[in-house]
Amino acid sequence: MKFLLITLITHLPDPVTGRHRSTTERFREVVDNAVLAEELGFDGYGVGERHERPFISSSPPVVLSHIAARTSTIRLFTAVTTLSLLDPVRAYEDYATLDHLSGGRLELIIGKGNGAAQAQLFHVTPEDQWERNREGYELFRRLWREEKVTWSGRFRPPLVDAETWPRPLQRSIRVWHGSATSRESVDLAARHGDPLFSANVTNPIEPYAELIRYYRERWAHHGHDPADALVGAGTAGFYTARTSQEAIETYRPIFEARVAAFRKAGVQPVFETIEDAVVRSSALVGSPQQIVDKVLRYHERFGHEVIHLQADSDGLTDKQHRQALELFQSEIAPALRRAIPSRPLHRTPSAVTT
Repeated sequence: MKFLLITLITHLPDPVTGRHRSTTERFREVVDNAVLAEELGFDGYGVGERHERPFISSSPPVVLSHIAARTSTIRLFTAVTTLSLLDPVRAYEDYATLDHLSGGRLELIIGKGNGAAQAQLFHVTPEDQWERNREGYELFRRLWREEKVTWSGRFRPPLVDAETWPRPLQRSIRVWHGSATSRESVDLAARHGDPLFSANVTNPIEPYAELIRYYRERWAHHGHDPADALVGAGTAGFYTARTSQEAIETYRPIFEARVAAFRKAGVQPVFETIEDAVVRSSALVGSPQQIVDKVLRYHERFGHEVIHLQADSDGLTDKQHRQALELFQSEIAPALRRAIPSRPLHRTPSAVTT
């Protein structure tokens, strides 16, 4: 199994202390956590893309470029690139540049994104968001693979023998399709033979397991070898300690602050207590053995080879955050790597003509 740390770069007061870091401090924390992730042996680090409060992750290529300069081996992910909002030509230029700056360590997770505010910023409607995502991806895919592209579509001006520069370092980049509940994203991934990354955060396991089952069904429908299907999955929270009691009591105020924030926003939480979340959600809170057992239970339903953990301290002290990640890498990750074989994330870069 492979392990990623992912951040959406939320910018909120600390749920326990109430301290609100400045925007500059928050960005520095994100970059420092990526350096820590590489130091501890995580396989990848992902930065999300959102265009509304409380997120400051509107420019993942910029953040990932800075991370690329501070690291040397860890894979760099987008989580997700919202192609439904972006001009795919401009997105290609940003990510092809990042591919070179990172030495070919880039992997993309794409998705339509969500949130009414960002849709209004980019004039995207519920009726056209899926078609924008599909069209944007299919053009992006061609731009990455072809030196000259002739194309026409609904949402941007046509291209005639268009050349885009720089050409990427990786000839064929791996693109994951992120999905919470949408069959549209799953269909697009299966059609193109791309991996799926299930959000697996908000609800119990059942809807996510059903979506992954559908992905494998559509994968076979499109003529792909079932053995080649690749799945990743998220988690709803993480903290580990030597005993389950210590882990739960440390994480309790963080969880309760999150529930209170949901209720304040008029959202009914799916899991109202930390005990319920530990049992029924994807949150990995407990002793190392409990977390190993839980991931294995999810793997029985998902067959996933990659999982992500929350990259941010999210109410933990810096010491608690680091100790939990160290314990994960020393006791949890080795057991899961032995139990769940996985394909490599890294592909040796191959420069294209310039």
